This record gives sequence, C-alpha cells and structure tokens, in this order.
Amino acid sequence: MLAGELYEAWDPDLVRRRARARDLTARYNATRQGDLDVRRAVLCELLGRCGEKVWIEPPFHCDYGENIEMGDNVYLNFNCVMLDCAPIRLDRNVMVGPAVQFYAAYHPLSAAERIKGPERAAPITVGDNVWIGGGAILLPGVTIGENTTIGAGSVVTKNVPAGVLAAGNPCRVVRQLE
Repeated sequence: MLAGELYEAWDPDLVRRRARARDLTARYNATRQGDLDVRRAVLCELLGRCGEKVWIEPPFHCDYGENIEMGDNVYLNFNCVMLDCAPIRLDRNVMVGPAVQFYAAYHPLSAAERIKGPERAAPITVGDNVWIGGGAILLPGVTIGENTTIGAGSVVTKNVPAGVLAAGNPCRVVRQLE
C-alpha cells in the first residue's frame, strides 16, 4: 500500500489499523477546546509525526493516522479528512481551511480491474508556509511547493510549484506571489 502497489483494503491488519485510528479520532473529536494536554497526547499517539504547535479543530477524520506527518505550527480547521493510505506530509507553518480533503487513495480506472477490489495510493506532500483554502481537495500523488496559496474550493490534480497562488477546478497557477 505505502509503496503504491495494489492492495486489498480489507486485509485484517489494515482493518485493525483503521479501527485504531477510528478509536483515536473519536477520542480526539470528543475533547473540549480546553483539554490541551489530552488533545496533544491523542494526536501524538495517532499521527506518524506530530510537530510542535499542531492544532486540529474537531471533527477530524483519517484512515490510519500513522501515515500522516505534520511539522511545527500546523493548523487544520473543522472537518478535515485525510485518506492516508499513502504518506501525507504537511511541513512547517501550514494552514488548512475548513472541509479540506486529502485523498491519497484511488481506484483503478478500468471497471474490470476496479470491481476486483484492490486499490492504490500515492503520497501527498505540502511544503512549508502553505495556505490551503476551505473546501479544497488534494488528489493522490500531488505536491504543493512552499510559500504557495491554494484557493478555496480548488481541486488539486497536479503538482503546484512554490511561491504561487493557484485556484480552480482543476487547480492551476493564477499568479506568482512575492
């Protein structure tokens, strides 16, 4: 799965790992805003890497959690979904608006292959100092370069270079940033 090969999502080990993530996200999502120590402890148990000053507004949902890496000073607003069947990495100083979705998982395009069941995944990487506007969707295999802003509602289907404003469906560079 992590190597981008076809995998069976109902493999007992993967089911167990997803159940672990569901339990941890349920605990996290049930916390109150003032439960800082509890929130931090749950995030550190859930995520593969949890930098300093990581703040996630509940509710938060993910497949495994252990395949998510967050650097220092990362903020995720309400209703973030991360399908982390491949690594999802958010570097330092990343801000994510509400209802942003990270889809590392995907299915074969051929119906004959798709109905057999196995799926694939490809990593998603977000560089330092990136802002992702609310409602954006990041598809499998994309990288967003540092110092970039992704407009609200964008569907990121391809890599986005560093230092740009990109927006739309499909997301494309609108202009260079200073």
